[in-house]
Amino acid sequence: MAASTKPSIVFAHGIWADGSSFSKVIPLLQAAGYECISTQNSLDTLDADVAAVHRALGRVSGPAILVGHSYGGQVISAAGTDDRVVGLVYIAALAPDDGETSQSQVERFPLSDVFGHIQVADGRLWMLPSGAQFFCGDLSAQEQKEVWAVHNPPDANLFNLKIGRTAWKNKPSWYVLTTKDHTVRPELQQFLAKRMGATVTEADSSHLAMLSKPKLVADVIIKAANSVH
Repeated sequence: MAASTKPSIVFAHGIWADGSSFSKVIPLLQAAGYECISTQNSLDTLDADVAAVHRALGRVSGPAILVGHSYGGQVISAAGTDDRVVGLVYIAALAPDDGETSQSQVERFPLSDVFGHIQVADGRLWMLPSGAQFFCGDLSAQEQKEVWAVHNPPDANLFNLKIGRTAWKNKPSWYVLTTKDHTVRPELQQFLAKRMGATVTEADSSHLAMLSKPKLVADVIIKAANSVH
């Protein structure tokens, strides 16, 4: 099957990350014939990051699957109302409903371990080096250091911004639930996946399943693409 007949894959990363967080998944999808592109979100405002997804949609051919990790789930929930989007894949992701914020979702459950290892400075929310073990503890020690070295700190108010529209109410969704997550609690992920009626795949993984379990994540994206093709 030619690549042009398959949905394109557009990624939206979360906080403390950038597009390179999908660097192990993208080659697997490209080898399977999928066109891929990742946003580089500013993590300044939700509207700006949603706009980045819309721009990325304009650079790919045909309909698209949106893939959101962590805070990126909020981004694709808003951007996914675009007519060019045919499906949504959430990876350990937040998925607020209309009028909700990421912060209000996180507060449904006791705060995860990583939030004891953050610092607000210059208006940004930084992860301390000690936080890497809770963010991506199933990666090698060297990979954890690399993840921390490139971590992208969000605006301190980012999690308090409300979503204005909710794509998962009208479009099919898939959810990779990370069972060893110390950033977005698995119980919260279960609640969100059930609420949206997502097809769930569990990953024996930390928060960064894209790096620790790339084949599993790629397989879920391919299943989603096949389902909407």
